Amino acid sequence: MIEKIKLITRDSFNKLILPIYNPAFFIPVKGKGSRIWDQKGKEYIDFSGGIAVTSLGHCHPVLNKVLSQQSKKLWHISNIFTNEPALRLADKLISSSFASRVFFANSGAEANEAAFKLARYFSSKKYSLKKNKIISFYNSFHGRTFFTVSVGGQAKYSDFFGPKPPAIMHAKFNEIDSVRNIIDNNTCAVVMELIQGEGGIIPAEISFVREVRELCYKYNALLIFDEIQTGIGRTGKLYSYEHYEVQPDILTIAKSLGGGFPISAMLTTDKIASIIQPGIHGTTYGGNPLACSVAESVIDIINTKKILLGVEKKLKKIIFELNIINKRFNFFTEIRGKGLLIGIVLRSELSEKIYDILNSLFLEGVIVLTAGKNVIRLAPSLIISKGDIVEGMKRFYRALEKCL
Repeated sequence: MIEKIKLITRDSFNKLILPIYNPAFFIPVKGKGSRIWDQKGKEYIDFSGGIAVTSLGHCHPVLNKVLSQQSKKLWHISNIFTNEPALRLADKLISSSFASRVFFANSGAEANEAAFKLARYFSSKKYSLKKNKIISFYNSFHGRTFFTVSVGGQAKYSDFFGPKPPAIMHAKFNEIDSVRNIIDNNTCAVVMELIQGEGGIIPAEISFVREVRELCYKYNALLIFDEIQTGIGRTGKLYSYEHYEVQPDILTIAKSLGGGFPISAMLTTDKIASIIQPGIHGTTYGGNPLACSVAESVIDIINTKKILLGVEKKLKKIIFELNIINKRFNFFTEIRGKGLLIGIVLRSELSEKIYDILNSLFLEGVIVLTAGKNVIRLAPSLIISKGDIVEGMKRFYRALEKCL
């Protein structure tokens, strides 16, 4: 019989939770804005944004108010019905994008799962059952369901789970000839992140995206943009595809959409929606009134000139501070990404010390992420204050001083 846990500590995780994660040594218990406090009252500057999720920081007062109000009205109603928050949110997403239809789910993986299923269903119905090949890119990441993890271009996440779904191929990111070599009339979709997140914060080149779009037109393949991490203001536009002036056929968003409340969406066109029949896909919690109420407020706040233009200003301040630190420690070779999805590429000889650096940053009270083997990733709140940036970078300096 398992002894009842009387005191919750980091060690409790080792006894209670399936070890598919290895959490940090401290447990956050409170957050406000871009600051977090742990069980012992230690304060941290949060440059991680919950992995690009808490787009408006922790416990934003407007989101708190909206969630409280909706919690007194309707929590859950099932997909036998629709609800007002879901319809209002759908209208705002459609009004601000290329899309004319929306499907709500709970996570990025679920939105991508729906997108990939829809692409195959559409192509099978409209063209041929053989038109089912999906092309993705090496080092991409699209979720943890078996379908999405197989479409993702990192075999370490999909190996040892049995036979993988067939008709999935991978090309080299930003190399158009690699796509040309495998796309054909049996391709139903090409899926790409406009910035490869887990692959190391690598932006897609404008010419590459546009040429992929033309290839999709040529072969009647759907173009799917996975904006789970880049959507809803993260790059300084509401949707990252706006930087490229290329419209997808299907778009997936999550993370920043709920500001911390689980919600995702798949956006598409009337043309693709026209083949949908009730019952071909579903979700229990998708379009939940609580989630949609919060997400509607997130859109209202972020989709303004003040917030979107502010993303670029905050990026410049962060880069300015990082360059000052780099003059002292020479710890990175480049900064890449777009907006407030930032990749700090470590010098090659420091790659093996990346987790030592991460731990040292935690000890100094600043929270960052990794991306790949040699990249420190920052994805802070879109409204992080100048004061928090400066204080966070002071702690960053002290951490490097101790570990380097």
